[in-house]
Amino acid sequence: MANLSSSPGPGKAPAILKAFTRHVAQNGYSGTRFSAIAAELGVSQGLIAHHYGTKDRLLATLHLQYMASRVDEAKRIVSEFVTPSEQLAGLLYASILYQVHDRDRTVAFQREVARFAGEKQQSKGRKLRTEYVGIVHAVLDAGIASGEFRDGDTNVRALLIFGAARWAWTWFDPDGPKSAEQIGGELVDLVLGSLLVTRRRLARLADDQGAIVTTVRKIIAAQDEPGS
Repeated sequence: MANLSSSPGPGKAPAILKAFTRHVAQNGYSGTRFSAIAAELGVSQGLIAHHYGTKDRLLATLHLQYMASRVDEAKRIVSEFVTPSEQLAGLLYASILYQVHDRDRTVAFQREVARFAGEKQQSKGRKLRTEYVGIVHAVLDAGIASGEFRDGDTNVRALLIFGAARWAWTWFDPDGPKSAEQIGGELVDLVLGSLLVTRRRLARLADDQGAIVTTVRKIIAAQDEPGS
């Protein structure tokens, strides 16, 4: 029988969050139970409650940490590349690479993201999501201003890009016939192929073994995962 700890055990908090994240990724929020997490970690359910209180608070913590990581990476990607087309390609590659890097957090976040829709306007989670979409929005605006992208509604386009990536967990198989880099290349080709005024650089942007995706992989790898 597991030795159930009743002491606060501050070192257990990251392990609890990591196990919770994996359970949500595999079973969904509704199918995740404190009892299963406690049994897996050899701790009491009371210890989980001591650290996080409720499932809602655990999910909120997951959400905040996940989006904070993505916003930080998006800023790094935009700062790494010069042109809006390169910046957008980098963001698109990243959105698919998350399906293999940080997969549990990505799947857990994406399958439960609708639960955050009712958050208050001033909540940290909503602010982070707005900031991320705003980064994409700014890149699209810059592309139009520079003459790289066709004119259009950048707000709708940013939301469409964010929304498309959000559903990748439902169909992308990390062990499938195509790698995340290859799927990312297809996404870059699809999105930038429709936005670019001139497509002569599209093949380089959509090269799934090229410099852009290589740089994005390095940026993502440098981001420490909370609780790892």
